[in-house]
Amino acid sequence: MAEIQEVTETQNKVVIVISMLLALLLFIFAIDLMTVSLTNINNQVASEIFTAANNPFVGLFIGLLMTALVQSSSTVTAIIVAIVASGSLTLVQAVPLIMGANIGTTITSTLVSFSFIMKKSEYKKALSAGVLHDLFNIFTVMLLLPLEFYFGFLSQSAAYLATFFSSDAAYEGQYTYNVIFLRPLTQYVLNTVGLPVISLILAIALLFGAIKVLSSVVYKSFISINFSKISKHIFKMPFRAFAYGIFFTAAVQSSTVTTSLIVPLVATRKVSLVRVFPFIIGANIGTCVTAAIAAIYKSEAAISIAIVHFLFNFIGALIFLPFPAIRNIPVKIAAFFGKQSVKTRFVGFAYILLTFFIIPFLLIYFNKNEDVSHLDIKVGGEKNKSELVIRDEAHFLP
Repeated sequence: MAEIQEVTETQNKVVIVISMLLALLLFIFAIDLMTVSLTNINNQVASEIFTAANNPFVGLFIGLLMTALVQSSSTVTAIIVAIVASGSLTLVQAVPLIMGANIGTTITSTLVSFSFIMKKSEYKKALSAGVLHDLFNIFTVMLLLPLEFYFGFLSQSAAYLATFFSSDAAYEGQYTYNVIFLRPLTQYVLNTVGLPVISLILAIALLFGAIKVLSSVVYKSFISINFSKISKHIFKMPFRAFAYGIFFTAAVQSSTVTTSLIVPLVATRKVSLVRVFPFIIGANIGTCVTAAIAAIYKSEAAISIAIVHFLFNFIGALIFLPFPAIRNIPVKIAAFFGKQSVKTRFVGFAYILLTFFIIPFLLIYFNKNEDVSHLDIKVGGEKNKSELVIRDEAHFLP
C-alpha cells in the first residue's frame, strides 16, 4: 500500500513539473507572439514618429507610447539604433526615447495582473506587483531626465564609453537584439495565420490561458516544502534576489517574461511585494546584458545606446537597492495603489489607459511643433571620436 502511494506521489510530481514547464513555455510563446504581432502592426509608424523627437520631454512620451504599442523595449531600441546610425536622430534625442521605452515595456506585467481581477485579494497583490515595475522606471526617469537635459549626463557618458568598445571595421547590416528561443515557432504561427491582428488576439488569449494554468494548477505545488526552500533561498536577501533577477532575465532574454512571472507569485501570496522588488531591479539589469552582448562589435551608435540603456538601469539600481528606506518607497506606493484598485476596479484600467496611452498621446500631439535647445552628440564615424553639435531651434551654430 505504501509503495502504491509513493508511486502515485511520484506520478503527481512528474505531472506537476511537466504542467509547469508547458505553462511556462506557453507563457513565453504568448508574450513573444504578442510582441512580434504588435511590431508588424506598429513598426513603420514607430520609425516615422521617432524622427520627430526634438523635444526631450516629448521624446520620453514617444518612447513610452511606442513601446506600449509594440510591447517590447528591445524592438523599440533596435528601431532607435537604426535611426541614430542613419543620422536622422542624434544620441541626445535618442536618450529620452530609451527612457520612455523602459517605462513602456512594464505594461505587460500590469496587464498580466488583470487575469486575477475576479478575486479581490489576489488582484490587489497582483496589480501592486505589476505597478511596482512601473514605479521603479518612473522614479529613475524623474532623476535622470533632468540630469540628461541640463548636463547631457547619459549621452556624453555613453558617447565617451562607446569609443572603447567599437570595432575598427565599420559594421554593416541590420541591428537586432537577441530574440527569445521560441521565435521560430512564433514566425511559423504568424506566417500560418497571415494577419497580425488575428495573431495578436491569439497571443492575448494564450497569455491569459497560461496565467490561469500557472495560478490554478502549477502553483498548487508551491505549497510543498521544496518550493518554500527555493523561495526562501532566492528572495531571502535583497542582493541575492537582485542577482537571480539578472541571471534569469539574461537566460530568458526578456525582462517582460521574468517580471510578469513574478505577478502570480505575489498574487498567490507565495512571495511578498518587498522581497520581489530587488528581483525586479535585477531583471532590468539582466535585459541590458543581452543588449550589450548583441551590440558589441557593431556600430558605435548601437554600442552607445546599449550603454545608455545599461547606465539608466544600473544607476536606478544604485539608488534603490542598497538603501531599505528608499527601496520601500515604491513598494508602499504600489501597495497603496493595489488597495485603491480593489475599492474601485476601474482604477487599474484608468491607470493603464492614462499612463501608457492617453497622457503620452496628448502631450505628443500638443507639443509636436515645440523644440528645446540642448547639446546633441552625433555618434559614428572614426573610432575614439564623438562630434558635439549645439542645436538651437531650427539651425546649427558654427
